[in-house]
Amino acid sequence: MSGEIFSPLDNLYDLDSANCHPLVCHLCQEQYEHPCLLDCYHTFCASCLRGRAVDSRLTCPLCGHQSVVKGINALPPEDRLLKFLVDSSADSEETVQCANCDLECKKQDVDAMYYCNTCCQPLCRDCRETTHKAKMFSCHEIVSLAKRTKEAHKKCALHEELYIMFSTEKKSMLCINCFRDMQVESRAHCIDIETAYIQGCEKLDQAVLAVKELQTSAREAIILFKAMIGEVRVNVDEEESAICTLFNNMQERLAERKKILLKAARSQHEEKERAFKEQLSHLATLLPTLQVHLVTCSAFLSSANKFEFLDMGYQLMERLKKIVKLPHRLRPVQSSKINTEYRSEFARCLEPLLLLGQRRSVSTAGSVALGLGNASGFDMSLCSSVVRRPTSHRYISTKVLLAEGGETPFMEHCCNYENSYRTLQTEIQKLKDQVQEIHRDLTKHHSLTKPDTMNEILERSVQVDRQISAEYSSVELMRAMFEEIWEETLQRVANEQEIYEAQLHDLLQLKQENSYLTTISSQIGPYIRSIAKVKERLEPRYWSLINSYSLPNVYISYIMPGEEWSLPPRNVKSERLRLWIQHNPSSIRPSESHLRRNRFSC
Repeated sequence: MSGEIFSPLDNLYDLDSANCHPLVCHLCQEQYEHPCLLDCYHTFCASCLRGRAVDSRLTCPLCGHQSVVKGINALPPEDRLLKFLVDSSADSEETVQCANCDLECKKQDVDAMYYCNTCCQPLCRDCRETTHKAKMFSCHEIVSLAKRTKEAHKKCALHEELYIMFSTEKKSMLCINCFRDMQVESRAHCIDIETAYIQGCEKLDQAVLAVKELQTSAREAIILFKAMIGEVRVNVDEEESAICTLFNNMQERLAERKKILLKAARSQHEEKERAFKEQLSHLATLLPTLQVHLVTCSAFLSSANKFEFLDMGYQLMERLKKIVKLPHRLRPVQSSKINTEYRSEFARCLEPLLLLGQRRSVSTAGSVALGLGNASGFDMSLCSSVVRRPTSHRYISTKVLLAEGGETPFMEHCCNYENSYRTLQTEIQKLKDQVQEIHRDLTKHHSLTKPDTMNEILERSVQVDRQISAEYSSVELMRAMFEEIWEETLQRVANEQEIYEAQLHDLLQLKQENSYLTTISSQIGPYIRSIAKVKERLEPRYWSLINSYSLPNVYISYIMPGEEWSLPPRNVKSERLRLWIQHNPSSIRPSESHLRRNRFSC
């Protein structure tokens, strides 16, 4: 029997699903019968949990938390609070019959029924007035049925005396005999029932406020995780679309890289969605617990009297405090961003054509870090952080070289290196699997491993470390030969890049000069048109005069304000025009500010 609730996981994400009935079992969907409380504060019927324990451990069907159970029946302890609420609910629904006239009435109709504590019998209103008005019944204690106090909570089970005090130290009620039997030091912690009830209500209110805050945070976290799951799906679609768009522009070179990047994006999506769903599932199982306990507190306050409250109220407060103090993962451990670094990966894929990366500097930094890594553990961690990122890049670049099929010294070196690297990687993976298995047996199954096994693993690890060092030394010896080849290639590419950038700079400079000319021409144009219109309006024969001379002989020169205009005085008409211009200079001269602006812009 697996002991799981077979319901869709999406139903747990619904906030309305947390508002379940607090007295209904999650497994049988019936009212609780002998409710049992697990360590995760989920409650189930004893019959629903019976037979589910394995090796004294009971897995919660709702959240999967394991609880330790003891005893022959292998069941968790009984939930007294929930049992009290179930019994109170059953009492309110059952029918009460008058002991005198057999009138049936539900207990919830408190105004119509009474109870005689002396006779221990229920009475209707009419029988109370008729039968218990006689003198022989004058000493009987008659109370309303709703206010009747149960003897189990009102009297001390040890001395059969009424409770009169409450010990704040032991959180228990005391009768007069219990109070007398206490030590003198402990009596200082005793208060009367009324005061204890008031203080208990105040403390319970504080505990309820803490649970309500946790409930609000859990609801907000569920909304956040649902939104982040949607964002993950949207972001992975956007990431794949961007990857495909960039791939279409470089289809010949990027076919293999596209598959790798899409796989990486989907892997991140699955990893993040799985992580978010795990946290969301935890919060979804937490929310019903919070709701049940809040409703339980409300029902307990409304159903329990002072004695019942003091008997079980502090147990409820302690439970609420423990629920609040439990570790709850309310914040996402990672973001919803899907990042495959596709641009840098595409750039690395194009390095044989564009040489965008400075491979020499990266390889030098990696080798120095790896050399220092053999000194100490701290340096080794630094080395791993430096070398870890280029691992996938090295593998992809090697694949590209092998796919191109060019016979170069470096490609031959890569082929030999791949064989050695795969062998070392296989050995490391075997050691990792063995160590993980030993760790799992030690933590989960508490089984001891033979010391000889650990010694063998350590010896193999030392041998692999020697092989890695030898392989690293052999690769390091080939650096000088490769650097000479790379230097020649980089110098040629650097010259080509310099010429290419100079060509772009020249074109941009020409474009800027043309923009300046266009701006100046657009500013001068209105003034030229204004001068032409003024001349045509004031001198009708101006255009005929202009036409009588050739264009090279007709000119106007204006150097600075205050100097005169000059026209070639060839005849009477030209002399008349010159005199008119001298007497009306403001009609045709542009303003000094405009000319200065044009001159400066030029």
